[in-house]
Amino acid sequence: MNKLNRIGLNIKESEMLAIQLNELLANYSIFYQNVRGYHWNVQGEKFFELHTKFEELYNDLFIKIDEIAERILTLSSKPEYRFSKYVAIATIKESTETTNGIKDVEEILKAFQFLILKQREILELSDKIGDEGTNALMSDYIREQEKLVWMYSAFLGK
Repeated sequence: MNKLNRIGLNIKESEMLAIQLNELLANYSIFYQNVRGYHWNVQGEKFFELHTKFEELYNDLFIKIDEIAERILTLSSKPEYRFSKYVAIATIKESTETTNGIKDVEEILKAFQFLILKQREILELSDKIGDEGTNALMSDYIREQEKLVWMYSAFLGK
């Protein structure tokens, strides 16, 4: 007989999903801090426009970080909170250049590409185990971020 967690999902499958969500949490946390750096340090002719957009983005990322951590807890697991662990497991790396708005936007687009792919993997796994809560979260994130990719790409003229 399969053991179930508090929300009726298979414990072992939920633990596998939580591992993936913790990797996503690490990547969101690094991305969040990068965007804070872009917001604080961007310079040049597009300063006012980008400064505002970067603030909107990091506020949204902050909310998503909390939602992912809470989803991990809902699955009866523990979210990672140590930044040293985030740096070790994240695919998104800390930005070293934060003053060039065009490069910042290019890095944002690379981060979104990774996040969308990772979220699709999580969506596939959560669908397989019948986890509608994680499905809904990932679907919402993907939809929002695909639109942001279009908008940031349009900003770059691509």
